[in-house]
Amino acid sequence: MKKLFLFAALLLCSTVVTIAQPRAIGVNLGPWSSISYEHGFGDANMLDVAANVILPFGNRFGVGGHVTYDWIDPFGATFPWNEQGEWHWYMGVGGSGGFVWENKSNWFYAGVAGHIGFEYDFWFPLQLSLDWRPSLGINNAGNNIGFNGLGLWGPISLGVRYLF
Repeated sequence: MKKLFLFAALLLCSTVVTIAQPRAIGVNLGPWSSISYEHGFGDANMLDVAANVILPFGNRFGVGGHVTYDWIDPFGATFPWNEQGEWHWYMGVGGSGGFVWENKSNWFYAGVAGHIGFEYDFWFPLQLSLDWRPSLGINNAGNNIGFNGLGLWGPISLGVRYLF
């Protein structure tokens, strides 16, 4: 009975802590558009999860995703701002992966992802951001395992999110 009570108390506390954290959901618009979700861990960290779509360009189309753990205003550097709203910058690291259909061949990519950008949080629940998400890893284009250097030229995107 004690174990059941301890488990229930732990579950309740972790649920309350999770719900109390700031969150945002929205889109990143760019060559690799995505639906993104940010979950804050206090004022200094966040988890960014995104489902990407590589928009058709010529004969290339793809889907993928990335997850990064980001530090907000790292090194204590902030934007001085005396108006309503807040400016922040962030950087993080995580992983990415996905599939690409090109001509008559299909290939996958997977690797380490980076994330760096800045955002403006309005005084109402809206956030605008500009960020870069490079990735570095492997792919199997041409049915050979190789280096995925294309991800280094990863997309720069404009983010629009609802804060809740």
